[in-house]
Amino acid sequence: MSHLSATSVAARLGGHLVLDGVDLQVVPGRVTALVGPNGSGKTTLLRTCYRALPAAAGVVEVDDADIRRLRRRTLARTVGVSTQEPVTLGGITVRESVRLGRIVQRGLFESFGADDVDVVDTVLSQVGLADLADRDVLTLSGGQRQRVSIARALAQEPRILMLDEPTNHLDLHQQLSVLDLLRTLAQDGLAVLLTVHDLRLAVEYCDAMAVLSEGRLVAAGAPEEILDADLLRSVFRVRGEVTARDDGTRTLEIRGIARD
Repeated sequence: MSHLSATSVAARLGGHLVLDGVDLQVVPGRVTALVGPNGSGKTTLLRTCYRALPAAAGVVEVDDADIRRLRRRTLARTVGVSTQEPVTLGGITVRESVRLGRIVQRGLFESFGADDVDVVDTVLSQVGLADLADRDVLTLSGGQRQRVSIARALAQEPRILMLDEPTNHLDLHQQLSVLDLLRTLAQDGLAVLLTVHDLRLAVEYCDAMAVLSEGRLVAAGAPEEILDADLLRSVFRVRGEVTARDDGTRTLEIRGIARD
């Protein structure tokens, strides 16, 4: 099992400071959501955590090792990533695209083996793509391509999984299926970090939240502990309340726009 920590992380884009002194903990067995208004820095923080964007200050560590000092392949064996707009290669099947995730385990010129086939078959089934395994990726819908990206990340057999808006382009049933899968994977020991646009889905499916506003971390913890009326009003500009039930489930009720 692996964990990730970000300490006092700052990041710049185009010379502008977009993250300022953010702390974050991502631990095994828990789905952690990065939430916040548009432009709050969610995707930027995620990209910084998997080294697609260098931190301007602070440090990101995986298992107490600075990711800047890790070899790219070493990092890829620990951290799997699914982006919001995944790169799609034409002329290959869904199965072949997902199998590319196995390269970090096998090496670029090493032949795929029976265990790779088993892993690919498993993740295709997990994300609901088994019946599309032999289709050309370019013939798929945007939502189906999103699931291919998730499957490819899972095929790496990572110990930390990061996803940027994994429910983007998906219909409601597919959204819930993906979030159910992420929760199951976390229960099996995976550390999951994702950005989520839909705050209600984040409340229902995620164990922890980090709330960003204007590039700063304003709250972190269990949804029912941090999403009080004041935070919902000041950060999200809505009136609402999180209700936690005895069975461990929770819901977010939005009552309207906060006008004050």
